[in-house]
Amino acid sequence: MKVTLVQKQGSDQITMKMFFLELEQHLKSSSGASVVAIDNKIEQAMDLVKSHLMYAVREEVEVLKEQIKELIEKNSQLEQENTLLKTLASPEQLAQFQAQLQTGSPPSSSQSQGTTQQPSQPASQGSGPSA
Repeated sequence: MKVTLVQKQGSDQITMKMFFLELEQHLKSSSGASVVAIDNKIEQAMDLVKSHLMYAVREEVEVLKEQIKELIEKNSQLEQENTLLKTLASPEQLAQFQAQLQTGSPPSSSQSQGTTQQPSQPASQGSGPSA
Protein backbone atom coordinates (compact mmCIF):
# COMPACT_ATOMS: atom_id res chain seq x y z
CA MET A 1 0.00 0.00 0.00
CA LYS A 2 2.88 2.40 0.80
CA VAL A 3 4.43 1.78 -2.62
CA THR A 4 1.15 2.79 -4.26
CA LEU A 5 1.02 6.00 -2.26
CA VAL A 6 4.64 6.88 -3.14
CA GLN A 7 3.94 6.22 -6.82
CA LYS A 8 0.76 8.31 -6.61
CA GLN A 9 2.67 11.17 -5.00
CA GLY A 10 5.28 11.00 -7.74
CA SER A 11 2.63 11.16 -10.44
CA ASP A 12 0.94 14.04 -8.60
CA GLN A 13 4.23 15.96 -8.63
CA ILE A 14 4.64 15.41 -12.37
CA THR A 15 1.05 16.50 -12.94
CA MET A 16 1.57 19.66 -10.91
CA LYS A 17 4.81 20.47 -12.81
CA MET A 18 2.94 20.09 -16.08
CA PHE A 19 0.20 22.31 -14.74
CA PHE A 20 2.64 25.08 -13.84
CA LEU A 21 4.29 24.86 -17.26
CA GLU A 22 0.86 25.24 -18.88
CA LEU A 23 0.06 28.14 -16.57
CA GLU A 24 3.34 29.82 -17.43
CA GLN A 25 2.65 29.45 -21.16
CA HIS A 26 -0.84 30.89 -20.71
CA LEU A 27 0.51 33.90 -18.85
CA LYS A 28 3.30 34.54 -21.38
CA SER A 29 0.89 34.36 -24.31
CA SER A 30 -1.39 36.94 -22.68
CA SER A 31 1.32 39.50 -21.89
CA GLY A 32 0.05 41.93 -24.52
CA ALA A 33 -3.64 41.10 -24.06
CA SER A 34 -6.27 43.14 -22.33
CA VAL A 35 -7.21 42.89 -18.66
CA VAL A 36 -10.26 40.82 -19.55
CA ALA A 37 -8.10 38.26 -21.33
CA ILE A 38 -5.81 38.05 -18.31
CA ASP A 39 -8.82 37.52 -16.05
CA ASN A 40 -10.00 34.72 -18.32
CA LYS A 41 -6.58 33.09 -18.19
CA ILE A 42 -6.56 33.32 -14.40
CA GLU A 43 -10.02 31.78 -14.26
CA GLN A 44 -8.92 28.95 -16.56
CA ALA A 45 -5.87 28.35 -14.39
CA MET A 46 -7.99 28.27 -11.26
CA ASP A 47 -10.34 25.77 -12.91
CA LEU A 48 -7.35 23.62 -13.81
CA VAL A 49 -6.08 23.77 -10.22
CA LYS A 50 -9.53 22.84 -8.95
CA SER A 51 -9.80 19.84 -11.29
CA HIS A 52 -6.33 18.59 -10.32
CA LEU A 53 -7.13 18.93 -6.63
CA MET A 54 -10.48 17.19 -6.99
CA TYR A 55 -8.80 14.32 -8.84
CA ALA A 56 -6.17 13.96 -6.09
CA VAL A 57 -8.82 14.07 -3.37
CA ARG A 58 -10.93 11.41 -5.12
CA GLU A 59 -7.90 9.13 -5.38
CA GLU A 60 -7.10 9.62 -1.70
CA VAL A 61 -10.72 8.92 -0.73
CA GLU A 62 -10.60 5.63 -2.65
CA VAL A 63 -7.41 4.60 -0.86
CA LEU A 64 -8.92 5.48 2.52
CA LYS A 65 -12.15 3.58 1.72
CA GLU A 66 -10.09 0.50 0.95
CA GLN A 67 -8.14 0.86 4.20
CA ILE A 68 -11.40 1.24 6.15
CA LYS A 69 -12.79 -1.89 4.49
CA GLU A 70 -9.66 -3.87 5.42
CA LEU A 71 -9.77 -2.60 9.01
CA ILE A 72 -13.45 -3.52 9.37
CA GLU A 73 -12.69 -7.05 8.14
CA LYS A 74 -9.73 -7.35 10.51
CA ASN A 75 -11.84 -6.08 13.41
CA SER A 76 -14.54 -8.64 12.65
CA GLN A 77 -11.99 -11.46 12.60
CA LEU A 78 -10.51 -10.31 15.91
CA GLU A 79 -13.96 -10.09 17.50
CA GLN A 80 -14.73 -13.66 16.39
CA GLU A 81 -11.38 -14.84 17.74
CA ASN A 82 -11.99 -13.02 21.02
CA THR A 83 -15.43 -14.64 21.39
CA LEU A 84 -13.98 -18.07 20.68
CA LEU A 85 -11.17 -17.60 23.19
CA LYS A 86 -13.64 -16.44 25.85
CA THR A 87 -15.78 -19.54 25.35
CA LEU A 88 -12.75 -21.85 25.55
CA ALA A 89 -11.21 -20.22 28.63
CA SER A 90 -11.91 -21.56 32.09
CA PRO A 91 -13.36 -19.26 34.77
CA GLU A 92 -9.96 -19.27 36.50
CA GLN A 93 -8.23 -18.13 33.32
CA LEU A 94 -10.79 -15.37 32.80
CA ALA A 95 -10.35 -14.19 36.41
CA GLN A 96 -6.57 -14.23 36.00
CA PHE A 97 -6.86 -12.24 32.76
CA GLN A 98 -9.19 -9.68 34.38
CA ALA A 99 -6.71 -9.28 37.26
CA GLN A 100 -3.90 -8.66 34.78
CA LEU A 101 -5.98 -6.06 32.98
CA GLN A 102 -6.68 -4.22 36.22
CA THR A 103 -3.04 -4.19 37.31
CA GLY A 104 -1.84 -3.40 33.82
CA SER A 105 0.82 -6.11 33.93
CA PRO A 106 1.46 -8.16 30.78
CA PRO A 107 1.04 -11.93 31.08
CA SER A 108 4.28 -13.79 31.71
CA SER A 109 5.41 -16.55 29.36
CA SER A 110 4.72 -19.27 31.96
CA GLN A 111 1.19 -17.94 32.48
CA SER A 112 0.45 -17.80 28.77
CA GLN A 113 1.82 -21.32 28.26
CA GLY A 114 -0.35 -22.59 31.08
CA THR A 115 -3.31 -20.80 29.55
CA THR A 116 -2.88 -22.48 26.18
CA GLN A 117 -2.58 -25.92 27.74
CA GLN A 118 -5.55 -25.61 30.10
CA PRO A 119 -8.54 -25.41 27.69
CA SER A 120 -8.33 -29.15 26.97
CA GLN A 121 -8.40 -29.96 30.70
CA PRO A 122 -11.59 -28.06 31.61
CA ALA A 123 -13.37 -29.58 28.65
CA SER A 124 -12.74 -33.11 29.96
CA GLN A 125 -13.46 -32.06 33.54
CA GLY A 126 -16.49 -30.02 32.53
CA SER A 127 -18.03 -32.81 30.47
CA GLY A 128 -17.99 -35.22 33.43
CA PRO A 129 -20.25 -33.30 35.85
CA SER A 130 -22.58 -31.92 33.17
CA ALA A 131 -23.23 -35.34 31.59
